Amino acid sequence: MTDEQAIAEKAISEKISWKREKGLVSYDDALAVMQERAAAIRRDECGELLWFLEHPRLYTAGTSAKPADLINPENLPTYEAGRGGQWTYHGPGQRIVYVMLDLMREHGPTPPRDLRAFVQSLERWIIASLSSLGISGRTECGRIGVWVNDPTTGEESKIAALGIRVSRWVSWHGIAINLDPDLADFDGIIPCGIREYGVTSIRRFNPDLTMDDLDRALLTQWPQFFGEAPVSLTSDRDSTM
Repeated sequence: MTDEQAIAEKAISEKISWKREKGLVSYDDALAVMQERAAAIRRDECGELLWFLEHPRLYTAGTSAKPADLINPENLPTYEAGRGGQWTYHGPGQRIVYVMLDLMREHGPTPPRDLRAFVQSLERWIIASLSSLGISGRTECGRIGVWVNDPTTGEESKIAALGIRVSRWVSWHGIAINLDPDLADFDGIIPCGIREYGVTSIRRFNPDLTMDDLDRALLTQWPQFFGEAPVSLTSDRDSTM
């Protein structure tokens, strides 16, 4: 490798990248990849990553999950996630973005080593992305996630969830936004331990919006909160979004 090539590769590794998977990713595989990537980021062996994917139907338990909040009538697979939070559902039609960042670094307006500011930036990122799609989201005091008024019921409902783990100042796990999952699957848990409110999806606001539209919105809004546009590590098809 020439000196010029080494410099170029180092420059790429210092940027935030994004990658999108086209098929469903098993939860075990995702955990293994995240854990390995987070460790490599800590060792300064690779760059930070936003990993866009979908999972098969499953439930994950955060560190505060209560056994009584798991109903699971269809006996879907369950996993100990190791992240913060309680029970969460994942499945096709839900956009997962696993956010692997070095929180020792400054990311635009998000200061380093400030977990509260980091989580707030993630929430604002989701809200801004939804807003660009014509959906008004918000946070609510005492409730994690992003909330909307469901257009079909008028009721206050959750449209996006957050669950973060930080290991030696490197983040992993991330966010989940409901584009068009089977909302009936959420009946198998008390999502995030909150019994009084339901869940909803982007489809209920605009059935014409696609996963591509959501991904494009997330990538467009990212620099506003984290200061650097991610570089694509995906196929040619995805990188043209």
